[in-house]
Amino acid sequence: MSGAALAVVVVVVFLLALYLLQRYGDLRRQQRMVLLGTLLSWYLCFLIVFILPLDVSTTIYKQCILDNANHPAPVTQARHTNQTDSKSSVYPTVSIPKVCEEPWSYIPDGILPVLWRVVYWTSQFLTWLLLPFMQSYARSGSFSRVGKIKTALIENAIYYGTYLLIFISLLVYVAAHPQWQLTWRELQTIGITAANTWGLFLLVLLLGYGLVEIPRSYWLSSSHGYLLAKTYFKVAKMATEKASAEENLADVMEEVAGVHGSVRYNHCLRKCVDTIITKCPTEYQEEMGRNVESSCGEQNALPTKRGLIKLHKKVISAVQRHSQTQVQWSILLDQAFHLEDVAESQSSPVRHFNHSFPSVRHHSWIYRFIFTPTVEWYWECVFRQGFYRLLAVLLCLLSATVVWSECTFFSTHPILSLFAVFVQMAEKQHNYICIEMACFVSILFLCVCVYSTVFRIRVFNYYYLVPHHQTDAYSLQFSGMLFCRLTPPLCLNFLGLIHMDSAISHQDRIQTSYTSIMGSMRVLYFISDGFYIYYPMLVLLLCFATFYSLGSRCLNLLGFHQYITDDHLTSDLVDEGRELIRRERRIKQKAEDGENRRWAWRERYGVQGATGRTRAGYTQLNDNQSSPVTEINNSVIPFTRRDGEEEEQRCLLQDNFSDEGSPNRRSTGGRYLSVSPSRTGIFDDV
Repeated sequence: MSGAALAVVVVVVFLLALYLLQRYGDLRRQQRMVLLGTLLSWYLCFLIVFILPLDVSTTIYKQCILDNANHPAPVTQARHTNQTDSKSSVYPTVSIPKVCEEPWSYIPDGILPVLWRVVYWTSQFLTWLLLPFMQSYARSGSFSRVGKIKTALIENAIYYGTYLLIFISLLVYVAAHPQWQLTWRELQTIGITAANTWGLFLLVLLLGYGLVEIPRSYWLSSSHGYLLAKTYFKVAKMATEKASAEENLADVMEEVAGVHGSVRYNHCLRKCVDTIITKCPTEYQEEMGRNVESSCGEQNALPTKRGLIKLHKKVISAVQRHSQTQVQWSILLDQAFHLEDVAESQSSPVRHFNHSFPSVRHHSWIYRFIFTPTVEWYWECVFRQGFYRLLAVLLCLLSATVVWSECTFFSTHPILSLFAVFVQMAEKQHNYICIEMACFVSILFLCVCVYSTVFRIRVFNYYYLVPHHQTDAYSLQFSGMLFCRLTPPLCLNFLGLIHMDSAISHQDRIQTSYTSIMGSMRVLYFISDGFYIYYPMLVLLLCFATFYSLGSRCLNLLGFHQYITDDHLTSDLVDEGRELIRRERRIKQKAEDGENRRWAWRERYGVQGATGRTRAGYTQLNDNQSSPVTEINNSVIPFTRRDGEEEEQRCLLQDNFSDEGSPNRRSTGGRYLSVSPSRTGIFDDV
């Protein structure tokens, strides 16, 4: 098994990173460099998390061998063996050293140091140099690669200069002490310490939020009433954002239309204008193509190259935001419909889950044979609440363990950190599987608390991770930067919790390969003996603040509405969202009824037969102007219903020849959705 576990972890982690990128990013439309940079940053961070438990078990095995070599087992007293009743012989006991069993996931010497060095420095190069540059490059509105590179360098000049100033300050501090010699190794340690200090500062803030919010969210999610009310709240907020995004897009498109009409086809800036138009939605492109001829006499002021660059950037942002709100709106509607169906199924005596609007996925083989409507009813109405509450209790116990260990991990005599107690108990029994499982569960929970907060936070629509392939390039790269900056200090903090970081525990034992790459933090005593030990205790105060929702209340006072159960504004938004869902349900029900009638029409007459009868009906109307109603009734008289023959015939004709089939139909905003010539007078004879 030597090295096999490492190979399996490498492959599994890559698939995990690829799945998350496919869920949040668009693999077909986004730039390849953006996808590659994000995938590499996520992959390296997840790799550190999954390989660190293997590093811990391998280090414990090496420590066992070293202890046997330096401190052999003492010779015990003589062992008496009675061979006869009268005689006894005394045999000295042979000194047998403690047996060190090789772990199943043992990694040979020389592999982990090289792996950690490559992973760590590649991730640091990505987060501090490449990804910030690629962010500015992706957001730039320039029309050439040289222009994008120039914009990215200018935007990152202040960014790079700030970190250079911090590094020079630390360098001067170290140089002021004559007992320290500035070698290349110590310079590396200073840079690593500065990066880990910045990451630990942000790590504790995110960890304090996640340790409370994740268990509480699962406990509250066990109540369907709470979920439904919160979904109504989200729907009301999303309706406002959706309207704002549509209005912003319309304003930007109006500006693009003005530029499109002012810049002629023989102008030098025409190529830039065409590039901007290609980024616009299709319906706006068609409308601009129709309106350009009618505005030939108007002469607007010609834009400048810098103005077109700004407009290009605005178009990219507006289109992306509009697409995100549309997808999120449809997702929220599906969630609200599902939760209302759950509430209705709970009060129904029939143990069968009914969907108001079955989607395509409900017709898959999983829903037909495994997750049947009966199984879904038992899960949603019986087992789900208990399962979520049990999971919330387990997560709450883990959170309490993390908070206690963060406040007491500096104490080595006695050992107060619960993570260190678990690992050392398994170490005494040479149970490497328990060591790896304890390390993996602990560090995975820490990562879930931190990474889930990264996926949830939203900075004024400037950074926002949206599932269903709707995350823009800037947010993807920003998340990769955060992961690369948070993962190394998180792993060092975990090693401190289990007392395997000598810079914190001050124990004389073999260091893990990961810690050896980080270097000795004792170069900067005020950080290793002060900040790294006492700052994590702040997580206790942050947990109390999150428990009482102090952050949400402050944001609510500033105008950023948050879901707070005892707030009047929240109640108003919940009522507004309920009304919006009722309206959307009526609209969707009408659309589905119309589709069912059209389907029944096709099933009754067939597509070709229905088309032939329809054309025949209108031909007869042309021939006989005096009796149009009689001819129409004759064309559809074979199709009868119970609820009134004339009513259904009229609905069938209206559905079959509604606006959806008209080539010159208008949208709600008054824009044509097709460039085909309008057929005026097609129903004049009717």
